[in-house]
Amino acid sequence: MASKAKRLLDELSRRGEHEVLRGDLALAGLPGTVFTPKAGKGLPAVAFGHGYLQPPSRYRGLLSHLASWGIVVAAPSTQRGGLPSHRLFAADLGVALDMCVGVRLGDGDISVDPQRLGLTGHGHGGGCAVLAAASDDRVHAVATLAASQTRPFASEAAASCTMPSLHLAGGKDVVGPPVGHAALIARSWGGPATLLTLPKASHLGFTEGRHWSDLVLPGSPEHATQRLARAMLTAFLLATLAGRDEYRELLDGDVKGVVSEPLEAV
Repeated sequence: MASKAKRLLDELSRRGEHEVLRGDLALAGLPGTVFTPKAGKGLPAVAFGHGYLQPPSRYRGLLSHLASWGIVVAAPSTQRGGLPSHRLFAADLGVALDMCVGVRLGDGDISVDPQRLGLTGHGHGGGCAVLAAASDDRVHAVATLAASQTRPFASEAAASCTMPSLHLAGGKDVVGPPVGHAALIARSWGGPATLLTLPKASHLGFTEGRHWSDLVLPGSPEHATQRLARAMLTAFLLATLAGRDEYRELLDGDVKGVVSEPLEAV
């Protein structure tokens, strides 16, 4: 199992076979970015929520990586101020999914299957993904990265979510402590949930490049964290939205730098 998991980690941490296109959601009325494979019919799609104060550009490598594996990704660039509305950002994630399904992508060579929709996000974007999923029966999978609590509470909304979920927590995260935020959300989940901790990851370890928020938030971009997050997130979304069950073994296997956490109530 360990050798199989290592092989899958190596495979999924590399870019997929698809050439990637990048577009502007603002052309359809919502500030943000969309990444798609160059071509493909009936593709899965996810909306991605950025973290507190973060622009979507800090996740460009991750979003492009998912698109290279055949997943359409839309990332709204809204609610980026110091006092964001979590409720409104959750609504924007739903609008982003609407655009994936209803707006023409590329030159007509791309289409999204409305039965293969998911939500994901980092920090409060992860919490908002939970809020959005709780009231949207189109969503078939949710994944969070260093999720942080929201208002209304993501941990309470999680109880209404019955779709599969993956929660990656940073062991050195002091913004969304794994025992307080990601774990609470995962243990409150109404459906299948997997909680994995990256012991060496900080809150900003999932982000890329430099940004002025590095001066006010603890942590910094970490290559090892990004590599693990890309592979784990890709495996989860391919398994849940694209029917690629062979990749589930990465989530269940023995992976260096990843600790599987129990989901007993705390």
